[in-house]
Amino acid sequence: MVVNCEEVWREISNYLDGDVDPTLRAAIDGHVRGCKRCAAVLDGTNNIVELYGDERMVEVPIGFSYRLRRRLEDNMPGSRRSFFGWMVAAVAAMVIAGGFEVARSSVFSRPQPRSEHAQLASGVPPDLMVVVYPEGKTFHVSTCPFILDKTHLRTIAAHDAESQGYVPCTRCMKKYLTANLDPPAPAGVNNDV
Repeated sequence: MVVNCEEVWREISNYLDGDVDPTLRAAIDGHVRGCKRCAAVLDGTNNIVELYGDERMVEVPIGFSYRLRRRLEDNMPGSRRSFFGWMVAAVAAMVIAGGFEVARSSVFSRPQPRSEHAQLASGVPPDLMVVVYPEGKTFHVSTCPFILDKTHLRTIAAHDAESQGYVPCTRCMKKYLTANLDPPAPAGVNNDV
């Protein structure tokens, strides 16, 4: 099976979610190896999914998205207003938003985390078995709904994952994150429902 660029772009979301049949996955893999443009779209889309799934994204100023879209429209040739053009605009917006987050991040005293968007965790049972991608940045409980491709996962103890620089998933390991996203309750108020 041979696929072209438009077919890859149409299936990119399903591909990242692992919802394509093995024949189509192999065809897309082969195409992406030989097409730099599709490889860039795949990497950009994967980055967007990771950044968008991170709850700690920075809010951009009111009107920013309108101004960004307007400027991109003004500078983009008419014939390039395609899926690829809009993907470039979306990636640019995410890179800018990610830049704000990177600027706010701090240096940790633990082993260097694999993700610059990492939050320290406390209270993770050291013998808790978690899953990681060999080239990934986070560790998850095996039932995490945000694991995209379950074929290359590796199971290790949470302590080993942390010592290798993995950080907890902000969704499935939220209860262990030390930078609690909720503001502290006033004295005498119980947040437990």
